[in-house]
Amino acid sequence: MRMNTAVDAMPGRRGTATYDRGTIALHWLTAGLVLVLWLIGTFLEDLVPKGAMRSGIWSVHFDLGFVLTAVIVAFPVWRHTGGRQLPVDDPGPLHVLAMMTHAALYLLLFVIAALGIANALVRGVTLVGPLALPAVGDPAWRRPLTHWHGLAANILMALALFHAAAALVHHYLWHDGILRRILPGRAAQRPFERP
Repeated sequence: MRMNTAVDAMPGRRGTATYDRGTIALHWLTAGLVLVLWLIGTFLEDLVPKGAMRSGIWSVHFDLGFVLTAVIVAFPVWRHTGGRQLPVDDPGPLHVLAMMTHAALYLLLFVIAALGIANALVRGVTLVGPLALPAVGDPAWRRPLTHWHGLAANILMALALFHAAAALVHHYLWHDGILRRILPGRAAQRPFERP
């Protein structure tokens, strides 16, 4: 069941309604995890010499990847069961572009998670603590899975930068309040909403 639109929208002002705290938290948790995982995956090999420290950071990368997988599964479930649905400010071509961008972001997140899990299973990685995944499958898949996982992550980051730039354009050039809808602390006075 979908939630009604926000009750705090100000008449005559576009984009002033805010998302619920759950949606805001999941959005920024996803963004933070994606950034940290991308930074580790992109720069770890160049910055940290081989050894226990690098292995430990890779373990954190895999652990955070599993956390991200749980978050990206929870996010759409929350949005369609308990999250606040906001009205469309402009149903024209920009809305279509925004919808396509969001769909591509979600698709890439799921592709990256699937490739990362497959890579972890083929490698038999050690997770933080005493947990480890057994190596299953053909070890020859390590290199192609790593390549496709990294390529998809780079495409995701480019698309995320476009998404962030669009939000900044809305905020600083168009002053329409779209960015304020998702900023942390905007819905702090309201509890998590459920149907």
